[in-house]
Amino acid sequence: MTTIKSVELGIIHLPDHTELPESNGNFVKNFQEHPQSILLTDSINSVLQKIHPDGQYTIGQDSGIYWRLAEPPEKGAESPDWFYVANVPPMLNGKFRRSYVLWQEYVAPLIVLEFVSGDGSEERDKTPITGKFWVYEQAIRVPFYGIYEVQKASIEVHHLVNGSYQLLPANERGHYPILPLGVELGIWQGQYQNMEAPWLRWWDIQGNLLLHSGEKCVQLSNETQQLASQLEQEQQKAARLAERLRELGVNPDEM
Repeated sequence: MTTIKSVELGIIHLPDHTELPESNGNFVKNFQEHPQSILLTDSINSVLQKIHPDGQYTIGQDSGIYWRLAEPPEKGAESPDWFYVANVPPMLNGKFRRSYVLWQEYVAPLIVLEFVSGDGSEERDKTPITGKFWVYEQAIRVPFYGIYEVQKASIEVHHLVNGSYQLLPANERGHYPILPLGVELGIWQGQYQNMEAPWLRWWDIQGNLLLHSGEKCVQLSNETQQLASQLEQEQQKAARLAERLRELGVNPDEM
């Protein structure tokens, strides 16, 4: 049983990530959420590696963020479907995090994304203490909060301004700029992991889609084939030129 508070020599003990539950027993609600999280992480990794050459960042996927002490402990946590935290070590003391504990690390996520599986009321709940929206806005104070509704093929992004969320307007491409990351967030209709769906994706600020590893492999393969084709064409031109020179009585090997 997890002890929330214990007094040892007059010091209040705050539990860390190894002492707090890493799950409340719920399972992922549908088969789209897991590949969606992988797609977001896979395609933004190259951007994050440039921003953090020291590797100091972490990404959570359906992982708990503990923001207050409660009993049971799980009532003091929210578990976003995807979130990113800048300038924190990827592991703690050589161990994988079981959860992200704000009183242990202090740095709030820069962006939190929730994937709606119901009617969206849970993700927009502004009830103090218990509502997701309230917790992200008033307690954790996440700068960017995205609510993705796959059934509607839509994403709404809230930006924390002067202590409260304001809807972030879409740009001319229908994307939502996340300027601290130098990326845009939007909906892409296509196939990923053998499923055709409207997927939540990243673009760069110029509007170029950030590719996942599979797309990068295809792109590299296409570029390699194109180069091979160009090389073959150049070799054929050289062969025809050599043959023409021989017809004119010139030995190309002696040139």
